[in-house]
Amino acid sequence: MIARFQWQDASTVQDAIARLDATSMVKAGGIDIMDRLKEGLDSPAMLINLRTIPGLNQIREDASGLHIGPMVTLDQLDTNETVRARYTALADAAGHAATPHIRNVATVGGNILQRPRCWYFRNEQFHCLKKGGDRCFAQDGENDYHAIFDNRICAIVHPSAVAVALVALGAAFEVTSTRGQRQVPSEQFFVRPDEDVHRENTLAADELLTAITIPRPASGSRSAYMKLGEKESFDWPIAEVAVVLGAAPAVVLGAAAPVPWRAAAAERVLASNPINEDTARAAARAALQGATPLRNNSYKLPIFETVIRRTILTAAKA
Repeated sequence: MIARFQWQDASTVQDAIARLDATSMVKAGGIDIMDRLKEGLDSPAMLINLRTIPGLNQIREDASGLHIGPMVTLDQLDTNETVRARYTALADAAGHAATPHIRNVATVGGNILQRPRCWYFRNEQFHCLKKGGDRCFAQDGENDYHAIFDNRICAIVHPSAVAVALVALGAAFEVTSTRGQRQVPSEQFFVRPDEDVHRENTLAADELLTAITIPRPASGSRSAYMKLGEKESFDWPIAEVAVVLGAAPAVVLGAAAPVPWRAAAAERVLASNPINEDTARAAARAALQGATPLRNNSYKLPIFETVIRRTILTAAKA
């Protein structure tokens, strides 16, 4: 079926917000939304183009930290000198996503808000739990790339690489509607299936993500991101990890759970021991406590353990 909708170029944030409702959708870079339209997942009455709004594609740093517009492309994040020098995990996460031509179009806002890539969710022939059905087909089906944590209700993995880094870096999201603005810590922005299986974040139908802020890193802190997929380039990750080392270490896993997954046990190991090979190994083992792999994805456990250890050691050398 061909999707039919009205196209609307927004001139300002207020103009876009005024048109938002349950029947409209916004287009940033358009990578995910175009896939969803072709796959029959969405059929909006109106598609609101955000590329025509000036000022949403800027990166700036001040004394409080880094401020990123939602229309900043992944390539901008990857190549920005400030981001790469002080927010390295974010630059690396953006730079390892997709392909160069997609990174030149895809935006940070779109990457954060993209829908799950589970093949059952994306296939219109499967009326899965997330689409209002009565079962998660991945539980007993092909679940090689699905979640190893928090997978009892819905086994998707969160698809955003930059979200993994943003949670590790303590980012917050500015959300705007006709009611005003609210600041949402990134860790509280994403919704687990046991909270609401039909959505992945707290963004309401009449709200727009308008800014991302990251606090300025403490002196001496370092960060790193690593990804491992079946192919080195343009593949979705089997495992990805963002690590921040400093007074309050952070270890966040991607491709592991329906949300960017905070490995609190690993963080406690890093906080109480000098960073070396033995500590990295202990933290990697601790990060996998409580994992519940499915029938076909227990192979992810040793892969995650290796990637976590390597990411910690990479951050330590940064």
